[in-house]
Amino acid sequence: MFNLVLKDILLQKKTLMILLPILFFYLFTGASTSYVAIIFCIAIIMNAFALDEKSSINLLLNSLPYTRKEIVSSKYIGAIVFIILVLLTIFIGNWIIHGEIIQWKQLLFTISIVAIFVSLSFPFSYLLKSQYLMIAMGVSFVIYMIIANKFIPDINDRIREAVQTVLSFSNSQQYLLLFLPVVILYSFSWMLSIRIYSKKVF
Repeated sequence: MFNLVLKDILLQKKTLMILLPILFFYLFTGASTSYVAIIFCIAIIMNAFALDEKSSINLLLNSLPYTRKEIVSSKYIGAIVFIILVLLTIFIGNWIIHGEIIQWKQLLFTISIVAIFVSLSFPFSYLLKSQYLMIAMGVSFVIYMIIANKFIPDINDRIREAVQTVLSFSNSQQYLLLFLPVVILYSFSWMLSIRIYSKKVF
């Protein structure tokens, strides 16, 4: 299974070489590190997932000495590896550019948001395809804009306040209690994806 994770990293080498300089550019502009990290993590993870969606690739993977459980597990482990790579890059870049060390609660918040996205998107993508996920995200964005413009004009401010409230917690136990449901959701999603993929026919 380690080779499957390594395969995803090697396939993403060109993407990483393109995105990481862009990541440093955003850090220079002073953009929110959490926002940038979330966007880049999701982009890299979903790109790695999309590369393996072709039936021919799935046939090849299933002809190799790996179980379907290992194939799915490699994606979830790979997602964690990509999150670590992006956060490590941002941590080092922010320290070099701004001379600041990112707070651990910002890192935990970023990991939680990306983990929730992966937990929801992977089973959906295994059941259908990631291209349908993009359509769903596009529709969700349109609905969000309608809500923001017609019904809740200050929704962006409310979201920012909610994030600031979470980041203002001073007790580390509060963060652990918030992070625990994320771990449970990620584990449940992992098991669900294995179940979905094990029943697929290529």
